[in-house]
Amino acid sequence: MKILVTGGLGFIGSHTVVELQNQGFEVVIVDDLSNSSEEVLKGIVAITNKKPLFEKLDLREKGQVQDFFKKHQDISGVIHFAASKAVGESVGNPLLYYENNINSLVYLLQELQKLPESNFIFSSSCTVYGQAEKMPITEDASIQTAMSPYGNTKQ
Repeated sequence: MKILVTGGLGFIGSHTVVELQNQGFEVVIVDDLSNSSEEVLKGIVAITNKKPLFEKLDLREKGQVQDFFKKHQDISGVIHFAASKAVGESVGNPLLYYENNINSLVYLLQELQKLPESNFIFSSSCTVYGQAEKMPITEDASIQTAMSPYGNTKQ
């Protein structure tokens, strides 16, 4: 089973790739390297003794996403970590966050609809709960108004 991990060279993404490979999944990483480095691949190989496929790709570019899925029609699932993630930066540059976090999600989902099997895991954020009514926040907490453009994109 081939799994696509977007943002797979970031901190959470790379750890997920290691676990998937250790469980016997074939992994394809898509990352634009804006918050990561191709050097992370060496660490993944050192831990798993397997090199995942890697494609440097900007998910904001619809044509690149379409071309990727034409080449990898056997993707069984996607774990989507690729997103801009700094609350403060999202306030200063909200359009970047909407473009990156929403458009890339839409382009992925459009391509997944074309596949016979399309499992999808979306990496959300605690920011979806806004100003929490009680701490610690649990998954059954009510969702409040987001406090930032980043929070809006995750809601």
